[in-house]
Amino acid sequence: MNRGRRYEEPKLNLKKVFAVILAFVVIIMFIFILKGILTKDEEQGKITSKDYAVVFKDNKWGVIDSNGNIVIDPSYEEMITIPNSKNDVFLCIYDVNYETGEYKTKALNSKNQEILTQYEQIEGISNKDTNHNIWYEDNVLKVKKDGKYGVIHLTGKELTTCQYDEIVAVEGIKGILKVTKDGKVGIINQEGKEVLSTQYAEVTNIGEDSKDGFIIKGENGKYGIVNYSNQTILETKYDAIEKIHRNDMYVVKQAGKQVLVKKDGTEVLSTGYDEIKEILKNADNGIIYTKNGKYGVMKTTGEVTVAPDYEELKEAKTGLLIAKQNGKYGIIDMQKISKIEPTYTSITYHEKADIYIAEKEDYSNDIIDNTFTVRQSGILIDLDDEKGYFELKQGEEYKYYNFKFEEKNITEIQVSNTLFKSKKDGKYGFVDKDGKVVVDYQYDDVTEQNSYGYAGIKKDGKWGSINNKGEVIQEPTYNLEDYLKIDFIGRWHLGKDINMNYYNQL
Repeated sequence: MNRGRRYEEPKLNLKKVFAVILAFVVIIMFIFILKGILTKDEEQGKITSKDYAVVFKDNKWGVIDSNGNIVIDPSYEEMITIPNSKNDVFLCIYDVNYETGEYKTKALNSKNQEILTQYEQIEGISNKDTNHNIWYEDNVLKVKKDGKYGVIHLTGKELTTCQYDEIVAVEGIKGILKVTKDGKVGIINQEGKEVLSTQYAEVTNIGEDSKDGFIIKGENGKYGIVNYSNQTILETKYDAIEKIHRNDMYVVKQAGKQVLVKKDGTEVLSTGYDEIKEILKNADNGIIYTKNGKYGVMKTTGEVTVAPDYEELKEAKTGLLIAKQNGKYGIIDMQKISKIEPTYTSITYHEKADIYIAEKEDYSNDIIDNTFTVRQSGILIDLDDEKGYFELKQGEEYKYYNFKFEEKNITEIQVSNTLFKSKKDGKYGFVDKDGKVVVDYQYDDVTEQNSYGYAGIKKDGKWGSINNKGEVIQEPTYNLEDYLKIDFIGRWHLGKDINMNYYNQL
């Protein structure tokens, strides 16, 4: 077939013309319908995507966007909750009666419109990690209607009916919620699907992942374990169950004594120790235990392999232990051979990087490889699992290394940044990715550009900020000597309590 033929035809194909016109009409109609739907969604208070942060000013709470613009005026007595920083759902508490504990709640969007008004109460679901840092389930909300609680998505989609007496997060585990109904406790996930039916007196997690299972308390007042599929692992016959498990073994309590049992309930170990502290990764190595306040290692046969001579023991990796002696930390193997001498105030093993981070008296760090060789030293500023690097302050310089200890340029790590701090003749400025000076060397200290595009600048002991073009947004007027972290959004600075994650203006 000649592909050019239709261009040579002297007449129009009317059927084709009509079909094309009809197609355009359908497309235009679809665009208008879609626009109408979106407009309607906006009118109904649907969420929009943008970065938002809580701010504190003049003892009142509000919200800003990622450009530092005020979205909700700082006018609320209680801190506003933003469950997901990229969505404009802001939860406000007001009319608080501090004597009775009663309060009202409402949800606002970025237009300061009240949304999700069909509920009596609407709240975020708070959680916390092992370091007690507070965070919120980022896609779900707890709502109350007719005196009962349910779960909805941020968009307003109902995930469960309001049928529960209480809903709380399972501590440390994302997306898993504990629900109470008629005095009984169960588990649901963040989609609202039932994991454990509400049939237990109490439920708690045994590990840091829901797949590890749950410790349950039955009506008889005894404890057992079920897995994520609600299958029984240990029968509810124990006085207590510790959050210590590995290699299909669990630590339970009977008659006030810890006992190591298999998942079928068979007793493995019950004597020779005061307390079981940890089950080691290699089943043959057994457990870390205490005796008369000292730590040691015992096989499941009862054979002591590391005598209880240590102030503390913790497994780093298979066959290696972080050991404390005379108030200092080092590394030993299962034969008590010292791999790192006990001279540090703390040692942490980072599994993904396969490195040891050892802290000295002056709070500086030695970064030690898997051959127990000190590869770098300095003050550890940051360690990023996802990007695979760590940042050290070495003298007056900030340097970056990957997990192979290869030095990297910041431009290789923060690839989305437009500015990079640079030092010359004792002063800091900023260059672009090609090394061209954008901000002159005039500052006593600076920070790298953050995810919002802002960087901190210090002059004469005071801090301010610049944007991603190097333009001064806040002149250096803030005294931030007592602040743990220097971080700006426009003229707003991260608050003193970084766990609360709010910004203020001084």
